[in-house]
Amino acid sequence: MMKYSVRLNFNDGSFRTQTHKMGMTLLFGLLLFACQRKEENILTIKTSEGSIKVKLYNETPLHRDNFIKLAKEGFYDGILFHRVIKDFVIQAGDPESKGAKAGILLGAKSVKHDVKAEIRPEFFHKRGVLAAAREGDNINPEKVSSGSHFYIVTGQTYTNASLDSLVGNINNLRLVAMFNRVKAKYDTQINSLSARNDFDGLEEIHKKISLESRELLEQEKVVLTDEQRRAYTGIGGAPRLDGKYTIFGEVIEGMDVVDTISALATDENDRPVKDVVIIEIQ
Repeated sequence: MMKYSVRLNFNDGSFRTQTHKMGMTLLFGLLLFACQRKEENILTIKTSEGSIKVKLYNETPLHRDNFIKLAKEGFYDGILFHRVIKDFVIQAGDPESKGAKAGILLGAKSVKHDVKAEIRPEFFHKRGVLAAAREGDNINPEKVSSGSHFYIVTGQTYTNASLDSLVGNINNLRLVAMFNRVKAKYDTQINSLSARNDFDGLEEIHKKISLESRELLEQEKVVLTDEQRRAYTGIGGAPRLDGKYTIFGEVIEGMDVVDTISALATDENDRPVKDVVIIEIQ
């Protein structure tokens, strides 16, 4: 506790008044801080099929602020949901989709800036979450998000047995991908050993690559929590995306609209035959 060196006259009512004012000011400041911390950013995505209300997470501030900025600037006005896969996701964010002719392949364009990944373990791909799309690991190992592309998960429901099977397959695929990524670093050395028919050397380098790959897998291995299992066996979702993309919000109203969009007929590029236009986000 802070000590005062001056003598305080407790008979003087001014001290009590000043102390009361200081206390009230501190209390007001604390209440204001608490309110600011709890404040949620809620936006409405108005589409040609209806409105979708989303809550943005404060735990992913880079994505939250980027989405709000683009919405306020009107970037999304007129953009299409160009990629729709039933029981998986609906996706938008290509600026060239505005007024695009039917049948044109969309999805390759974005804003010029990216957003640093904010992948958090407490957020997973349950039905209704809002997340940022990105380029693949082969050219984007840091999982940097597109500056404008986003998707909403519809997903599907699973049994515990089907979840276990899916998780096993996901981890095997990730191990193979990591093996190939690590192997690429040793290609020159492997070619040299092969040219000399140095089979012992090749076996040693294979062991080294396998070990490095498994160490990398431990950083991205899918291990479902009880909460994830309840969600995926209850409301459903897309567990194979977990740990790979930044989730920065969720739908709080309008999942019926998302489902309507998800059920639309699409062409061979997953673009809805009937255009779904984002009128505005506010």
